[in-house]
Amino acid sequence: MSAQELTYVFVGATFLLYLGIAFLSKSSSTKEFYIAGGHVNPIANGAATAADWMSAASFLSMAGIIAFEGADGARYLMGWTGGYVLLALLFAPYLRKFGKFTVPDFVGDRYYSQTARLVAVVCVIFISFTYVAGQMRGVGIVFSRFLEVEINTGVVIGMAIVFFYSVLGGMKGITYTQVAQYCVLIFAYLVPAIFISIIMTGNPLPMFGLGSAVEGGSGTYLLDKLDGLTAELGMKAFTQSNKTVVDMFFITAALMAGTAGLPHVIVRFFTVPRVRDARISAAYALVFIALLYTTAPAVAAFARINIIETIDNVSYSQLPQWFKRWENAGLIAWMDKNHDGVVQYRGGNALVPNKPMYSQERGLSGERLLLNERSTDENELYIDRDIIVLAHPEVAQLPNWVVALVAAGGLAAALSTAAGLLLVISAAISHDLLKKTLMPGISESRELFFARLAAGVAVLVAGLFGIYPPGFVAEVVAFAFGLAAATFFPVIFLGIFYKKMNKEAAISGMLTGLIFTFGYIIYFKFVNPSANNLSHWWFGISPEGIGALGMVFNFIVALTVSRYSPAPPLEIQTLVDNIRVPNINR
Repeated sequence: MSAQELTYVFVGATFLLYLGIAFLSKSSSTKEFYIAGGHVNPIANGAATAADWMSAASFLSMAGIIAFEGADGARYLMGWTGGYVLLALLFAPYLRKFGKFTVPDFVGDRYYSQTARLVAVVCVIFISFTYVAGQMRGVGIVFSRFLEVEINTGVVIGMAIVFFYSVLGGMKGITYTQVAQYCVLIFAYLVPAIFISIIMTGNPLPMFGLGSAVEGGSGTYLLDKLDGLTAELGMKAFTQSNKTVVDMFFITAALMAGTAGLPHVIVRFFTVPRVRDARISAAYALVFIALLYTTAPAVAAFARINIIETIDNVSYSQLPQWFKRWENAGLIAWMDKNHDGVVQYRGGNALVPNKPMYSQERGLSGERLLLNERSTDENELYIDRDIIVLAHPEVAQLPNWVVALVAAGGLAAALSTAAGLLLVISAAISHDLLKKTLMPGISESRELFFARLAAGVAVLVAGLFGIYPPGFVAEVVAFAFGLAAATFFPVIFLGIFYKKMNKEAAISGMLTGLIFTFGYIIYFKFVNPSANNLSHWWFGISPEGIGALGMVFNFIVALTVSRYSPAPPLEIQTLVDNIRVPNINR
């Protein structure tokens, strides 16, 4: 069978599995819809947490970023993994002991304020919709190539699938669906990586293959070979960093604190029966996550070598079929600047702006003509970073079933996180905004109806974000992490560990972090993108890392306001003691 036929089979089979699980796990109460009834096994919750957290950014985009940026891409590995450790140690057990449905629920009750709850709802919506944009783009990319449809059509198909199992099953359905999705995505990520590691280095473990010598008896180490190839093409060495220490530090800090403050990950620890189970499920999730994160740098290095050796200095007419298929999907572009019919892959940008805009016409060599202006760089080739993981099995000429498996894995990664985010948005609107604030007298069945309605509306909005994404998947997701770092990390941290933290401090801190971080990102990415460079950034901090500075401002404002405003009521201070101290009875 062809790769496309196998993709239909694999993707269709996994979708039927997800939909079947969602139907069998249909939620019948708000507790099941919001936190799966609170009785999920810790191992299953660990797998679901890993799938929820390892989004399209981890599966599709992280290796692509590392492949193109080399050592600079390590910020994602360090930030996301370190942030999960922070979440597991600092927040998960205490929030489970608090025993609420959502992060705004924690904020509203801990800070004894409906205003604080509403600010938290606004923060959840900002963070979740920014994050979900990357997931829906990931879905569109997979469908556009493997099912040979437009990216927008792929996003719509993904919307329909997510709508069914998130609206019908709620957290109960999503949890068990995510367990299945984790199994699919990790198998799909590791199988081609193991294949390629054996071919290129003879080592079956990709994480060790990265540091091994290449096959052929030359004794050259893989990273040395890659550095040599990139240097020959006028690119920076794979192991060389171009980012400043300040920017690298702030981006990593924003990703770490943002991970610990992500609402859709935090809520996963509300689904287990006991505090002890929250700790156990966090440990399992870290192991499950590590399988992919230790493999990603090797995937990036393997892919960069294979792509350079396969397509550089090759006549367009002799390029492999995978190149033409990705070109037709609009995710690879070649501009013959010197009119010699040969692809020159060099340092710099092929296009201005650096995204392909295609004409329906074909050039002399058969290439799709581009409407973009030419850049002054020698590079003739544009490759979308988000396709590296998906395209690599074809580049390495792996069997068709491996190509199809990777497509199914990419969809599993994107859909699992999208469903979790949509549920968080749904719960914030139905539970925190309506039930706890605007309509406190509504019945449980009515609340469940509004929860499903909110999830449905959120799916439609998420689809629009997927059709009109503001950047690469990992880049968009990094902005969501920055917003989470600047808003939720300080308010949760101080809410657990500082009992004098009051409502005025929480509200002012969250608003400061949200307005500053969101405004900075919007200005440099959309209002004045020409100024988005080191010479114009505050203190040399890029929009990716500004969430860490927003977090610092949040802490400063919150601690200052708490010092000069009334202390929380005694019962709130006692509540904080009860959260932090094991087996205390007051």
